[in-house]
Amino acid sequence: MPRIKAVAMTRAAVAPQAFFLEAALGQRFCLFHAPPGGHDARAGLLYIHPFAEEMNRSRRLVAEQSRAFVRAGFAVLQMDLYGCGDSAGDFEDATWALWRDDVMLAHDWLRARITGPLWLWGLRSGCLLAAQLAGQAAAANLLFWQPVVSGQQHLKQFLRLGPTADMLRGGAGAGVAELLQQLALGNLVEVAGYRVSPKLARGLALATLDDLGAGAHVRCLELSHAPDAAISPALAAQLLRWQAGGCQAVASVIEGPACWQVAASPTCPALQAASLNAVAHTATGHST
Repeated sequence: MPRIKAVAMTRAAVAPQAFFLEAALGQRFCLFHAPPGGHDARAGLLYIHPFAEEMNRSRRLVAEQSRAFVRAGFAVLQMDLYGCGDSAGDFEDATWALWRDDVMLAHDWLRARITGPLWLWGLRSGCLLAAQLAGQAAAANLLFWQPVVSGQQHLKQFLRLGPTADMLRGGAGAGVAELLQQLALGNLVEVAGYRVSPKLARGLALATLDDLGAGAHVRCLELSHAPDAAISPALAAQLLRWQAGGCQAVASVIEGPACWQVAASPTCPALQAASLNAVAHTATGHST
């Protein structure tokens, strides 16, 4: 079992335990939220954060959701992937394969401490990593927030931030095609303050949500400012592919803000309630 260096808790027993897991190329910072009073968790959730600045913008909402899960009797493990947050390394040295290994390490740590079902809880591109882990570790329960369906499309959308920022500053920076060419030539590119390596870009571009095995239970929640909105066409098509492959997959639209786009993500009680309901619905019937 990986060695843990514990960090003293500074709040009451309900506060998360902060610690570092030893991993390839250094330590990974983790937060473990456990039910108070030493009670066994109804289930465990491994949170997998999104790409680049989306991780920082969604921290508040994720922290509030984690506390809500704990109050309902669940345990939550959060890990900063290599080169992100308080974990070791620089973002420019991160690779998709290294992030997959990080998620597997976190999964194994949580699995060793949770007797009940285990859920993979992904936000945006974190859903892509969760899907790959599910295929590798035969994970059966997945909670997806605003899942990215295509890694290739997500990469292009991220690269588009560079030219957009340059235009706002009155400049004429490299376009998406040029940035992709630089990555294909093996060069780092810098976008919105993040230096992206060719290995990371290649892994993201190849990632999809199609790796789930038959029998997986998937609960997808999309956010929309419009009341009574339908799920996106991309997710609707993905649901059909999952169902054709034997997965039990459903999706709902929640009225609320796009937390990954807002610097100080606001609260979203409807998303919190829907997430609790999604996990509680199958928490007692399926293990991972």
